[in-house]
Amino acid sequence: MNTSLEYARQLDRRDPLSAYRDEFWIPRNADGSEQLYFCGNSLGLQPKRLQSAMLEELKSWQDFGVEGHFKGSHPWMRYHEFLREPMAELVGAKPHEVVTMNSLTVNLHLMMVSFYRPEAERNCILIEQQPFPSDRYAVESQIRMHGLDPAECLLELATGGEGRIIDESAVEDYLAEHGQRVALVLWPGVHYASGQSFDLKRIATAARRAGANVGFDLAHAAGNVLLELHDSGADFAAWCTYKYLNAGAGAVAGCFVHERHCARTDLARLHGWWGNDPDSRFKMGPEFIPAKSADAWQLSNPPILAMAPVRVSLELFQQAGMSALRSKSVTMTAYFEQLIRSELDETLEIITPADPDRRGCQLSLRVRAGRDTGRALFKHLEKSGTISDWREPDVIRVAPVPLYNRFEDCWRFVEQVKNSHTALPGEV
Repeated sequence: MNTSLEYARQLDRRDPLSAYRDEFWIPRNADGSEQLYFCGNSLGLQPKRLQSAMLEELKSWQDFGVEGHFKGSHPWMRYHEFLREPMAELVGAKPHEVVTMNSLTVNLHLMMVSFYRPEAERNCILIEQQPFPSDRYAVESQIRMHGLDPAECLLELATGGEGRIIDESAVEDYLAEHGQRVALVLWPGVHYASGQSFDLKRIATAARRAGANVGFDLAHAAGNVLLELHDSGADFAAWCTYKYLNAGAGAVAGCFVHERHCARTDLARLHGWWGNDPDSRFKMGPEFIPAKSADAWQLSNPPILAMAPVRVSLELFQQAGMSALRSKSVTMTAYFEQLIRSELDETLEIITPADPDRRGCQLSLRVRAGRDTGRALFKHLEKSGTISDWREPDVIRVAPVPLYNRFEDCWRFVEQVKNSHTALPGEV
């Protein structure tokens, strides 16, 4: 392949989405130069247009006080509704199946209240081995709340090999054999450590065939890969918005409930007044009348100053188009992968699947010399102005995000690793 800097720059000049980089604040080094930022899988960059959107809401509060719920360009009373259609479009859902609320783990808990209903022998939750810790903590605590023992009811499906890739067939085979024990399958859309993307419809079909409910944690999938949540058949899903969706640290999360459940009144659910049907919400009566949508799972009125970044981000995604972003992502991550294999194969091992249909933009890298050298390389990159992230026990994650990363960034990352041979003699 062509490994020259000029070729990387040619790819950037041909990129129809290149202008979107100027929509974001790129962090800078002490000398004023731009960092190589590959950490959008952990925290996305700030959109430049966010400041004016935040000031707009502060101005509404300043000018209208409580009347800001009904006045201004984005009245607060229905603020979450401004996010509904673009968020639904992003994840492949119907608008009434989606609501923006809370944070990711809170939403997972709310969903498990409804969809983890253990009975007799069917009392287990199936997750992948080594999930993101918050998911495991949530699952374990839900099992305990039903008076059950996680040692017996928390099922963790291993890879079955030395790698970290779990083929969907392993999920299907497990459920075919042990599905009578499983009340809920909770699975990632994209695995946070390996970067593997899963076929959600295939997993949901296997779960439902086994008689289990199924939900997805899409923290690393939303805004990264193409999703078709409604068609997947999943009962629910939840995702954060501070990674690929660039809505800021701790931003308000997203939640999906399939429409077959939206009007149900027999589901266990934690109630709050914003989950009430809007027509009865302000009658202030004692009876809870749930909204006939995913809104029924809302508890409180939306935090406006925390929702404005989500609104701004979704505007950018609508303008760029998720299909176009995914197309660029596939091309750029493939280019990055080829550079690493061509120039750094003796140094780095890529554990993320090579098939573009089985990954998002993230590449998960292991340093062949071992964990200690991997940590040393990560620190060297950080000092050199290259921002990736480290995940125990031995993974450096790099994510070329199509909204703001360039092909040139990928080329420069490889050069930085090459330079580490001098900075870390005998180690890399």
